[in-house]
Amino acid sequence: MTRTARPRRFLMCRPTHFEVSYAINPWMDPAKPVDTDLAVLQWERLHELYAELGHRVDLIDPLPGLPDMVYAANGATVVDGKVLGARFRNAERAAEGPAYLEWFREHGFTTHDPVHVNEGEGDLLLTGGHLLAGRGFRSVSAGHAEAQEFLGRPVIGLDLVDPRFYHLDTALSVLDTDEVMYYPGAFSPGSRAVLRRLFPDAVLVEEADAEAFGLNVMSDGLNVVLPEAATGVAARLRERGFRPIGMDLSELFKGGGSVKCCTLEIREAA
Repeated sequence: MTRTARPRRFLMCRPTHFEVSYAINPWMDPAKPVDTDLAVLQWERLHELYAELGHRVDLIDPLPGLPDMVYAANGATVVDGKVLGARFRNAERAAEGPAYLEWFREHGFTTHDPVHVNEGEGDLLLTGGHLLAGRGFRSVSAGHAEAQEFLGRPVIGLDLVDPRFYHLDTALSVLDTDEVMYYPGAFSPGSRAVLRRLFPDAVLVEEADAEAFGLNVMSDGLNVVLPEAATGVAARLRERGFRPIGMDLSELFKGGGSVKCCTLEIREAA
């Protein structure tokens, strides 16, 4: 199969204030030292790679006291130039939602202040025809309904059952339009059945690669940027005609995020 890369527009946030000072997911341990300078260097390499691949990257200023703001994907969901803001479940991240929404307002986007909990592209992933929406640990069904009403795309709710994969973007990734890969063990039996029905040819990922955040990737339809430790995923992607590009984001992994977490896609109006 011939794959084609399509230029994307992303929003990112430099991890200037990154640290692990609290624990709101199983990957975070405040007792483990974090090298903020190294986190910045790893993030800068990801930023540079996107430019090398022909993508546009906008930057939002990091705010003191918001160490997780680097995980830009959680800040909003953008479809057809419409921006659904994020409303975080945990108080430690609550101020991130308004900060991201203000950036989009300042840049002329149509925005919606959310009433219900949703954690942006952490739990809302766009395929060709649907928004896949994770719930169980962070985002809630009422937030999914709010997303459908504002964004005008049908929402498919998926139940996450393993706390290691607390956001949908740690358990599933969209590779190209209606082509996905996922780790079945992250989902309830009913949600696995839905995924099999919707995506019978999906790439199924092993637990070890999922634990390496091998599903927290960014694909442009050809190039798939992923954690370098997820070697099994890289091999499967090559078999499907994709071009995997491994990255070392080991410091940012200490906060429970990797490539996709650091990357919010801006889908502008056609």
